[in-house]
Amino acid sequence: MAIRDWPAEERPREKLLALGPQALSDVELLAIFLRTGTRGRSAIDLARDLVREFGGLQPLLAAPRERFCAAPGLGDAKYCQLQAVVEMAHRCLREELARTDVLTSPQRTRDYLSLRLQSHPREVFACLFLDNRHRVIAFEELFHGTIDGASVHPREVVRRALDHNAAALILAHNHPSGVAEPSEADRRITLRLKEALALIDVRVLDHIVVGRSQATSLAELGLL
Repeated sequence: MAIRDWPAEERPREKLLALGPQALSDVELLAIFLRTGTRGRSAIDLARDLVREFGGLQPLLAAPRERFCAAPGLGDAKYCQLQAVVEMAHRCLREELARTDVLTSPQRTRDYLSLRLQSHPREVFACLFLDNRHRVIAFEELFHGTIDGASVHPREVVRRALDHNAAALILAHNHPSGVAEPSEADRRITLRLKEALALIDVRVLDHIVVGRSQATSLAELGLL
């Protein structure tokens, strides 16, 4: 049965208009994005197949172009549209952070860092550079490593902090394993960076470890 023949309250678009996007499942949201299905299959059927094939909405969003476009019902046009949506989400969160003190919006900070880092298949170490009112100056991915880790060089972090005239920063990196538990190596590099940055009067406010479904703050754990 085509979606247009469903009861109005069960159609994804009508449901979104009546209840808001938060009321929709991942499959329903994806179906709205897809707009149409394939021969003999509705957009809901196709969305359900894609979520199952990729293992969830997040892996689908992070899929390389080649794999994404190889899936039935997808292609370069859908890939471009989806990447544009993801980038708009990045920019919206960053604009929100830029208008506020990040210390007063820790969840937004985690949301932003998670969105930027959780989809990487390999470890990435990044910095959120802040002014003296703890507003965002810039976000930079500084080091890219293997699946096991990234080589982090304090000298380069200090150089970029000086380039941005930053007063403080938040460190962040992802764990491709999906587990957001800080390792002993994470604790060591945090202390090394904190000591190096203290020499130029730049404070390290936090180090966020990003996993697949959560982010952990070393500051909240008392490890900073």
